[in-house]
Amino acid sequence: MKLKFWSKTAGRKPTKKSALREWGNALMFAVVVTTFIRWASFEAYAIPTPSMEKSLLVGDYLFVSKLHYGSRIPMTPLQVPLTHQTIWGTNIPSYSDAIQLDSYRLPGFSEIKRNDAVVFNFPAEEQHPADQKTHYIKRCIGIAGDSIQIRDRQVYINGKAAQNPAQQQYTYFVSTDKVLQEKFFLDRDMRDVYLAQGGYVIQTTPQKARELASLDFIKEAVLLQAKPGEAEPGVFPNMPARYTWNRDNFGPLYIPKEGATVAITPETLPLYETIILRYEHNEDAQVRDGRLYLNGKEIKAYTFKQNYYFMMGDNRHNSLDSRYWGFVPEDHVVGKAAFVWLSLDPDASLFHKVRWSRLFSRID
Repeated sequence: MKLKFWSKTAGRKPTKKSALREWGNALMFAVVVTTFIRWASFEAYAIPTPSMEKSLLVGDYLFVSKLHYGSRIPMTPLQVPLTHQTIWGTNIPSYSDAIQLDSYRLPGFSEIKRNDAVVFNFPAEEQHPADQKTHYIKRCIGIAGDSIQIRDRQVYINGKAAQNPAQQQYTYFVSTDKVLQEKFFLDRDMRDVYLAQGGYVIQTTPQKARELASLDFIKEAVLLQAKPGEAEPGVFPNMPARYTWNRDNFGPLYIPKEGATVAITPETLPLYETIILRYEHNEDAQVRDGRLYLNGKEIKAYTFKQNYYFMMGDNRHNSLDSRYWGFVPEDHVVGKAAFVWLSLDPDASLFHKVRWSRLFSRID
């Protein structure tokens, strides 16, 4: 008995693929490769708001490294490739949450460090799964296990004054009886400017505020600063009767670390309630009458399941950050902002649009 494993058909020519099929195969290969690179190594992001100025500017285009902290396995696998939340140019969702996977991260070559510029999914957003939430970029001020406090605008970590970003901004009132044109502020790289009675409210660095105050037609440039003990609406944990915190005076607050245990008391529960109910993936967690219940049993102490981080924008008086919505869970972290590959000035003319000095600059 003879077994015929293979044979060559004489005279038969290989079928030639059509040009359309070849283009289709090439496009599919490109999408697969790009999707893999985007997930595993680097992804491009744009800066839409001034919350990180002057370190990062509106119009900066970044590459964010996912290798530093480890690439995150997709938690929402049913998604149109190369999209986020919606299909390009539409409001049609680009994903289905029918399948949700547990959070898992491949090993990285670095941990999140203080002062890293970090891209993450906005935790307080509830209408999307964790990996589909809107992307934010802020500076990591405190890491898991730290105790953070802000006194008179200065951040303190574990009782020691923290390093301040070189280009951090605050809000100033510039007093003058002159009408200052938009060009006056743009020439000084000041963009967040609002007309007020007797002058202008601006966001700028302390150095530039001093330079303005030295001009003959400027009476003074006064820092607009919140006082200790003045509760600011919307500041975490949004309990002004108990925590009289504001953007310039905040804490002290412990940042949860995986494996750490905190006592659950009427004072601590408001600080960690959101974490326990939303981010710790507890199946049956409830807060009733100021008490925490897990699986129907009252809990007097809680052990955290993952690390958390405290993020702030460098534009300290114009940043929606952890001072307002709390901690960033580790499974919401996307990656580290690595460098600016393109920067376009939205207020400049066509021939001055590109900020050449920022191209391929490292992000500190």
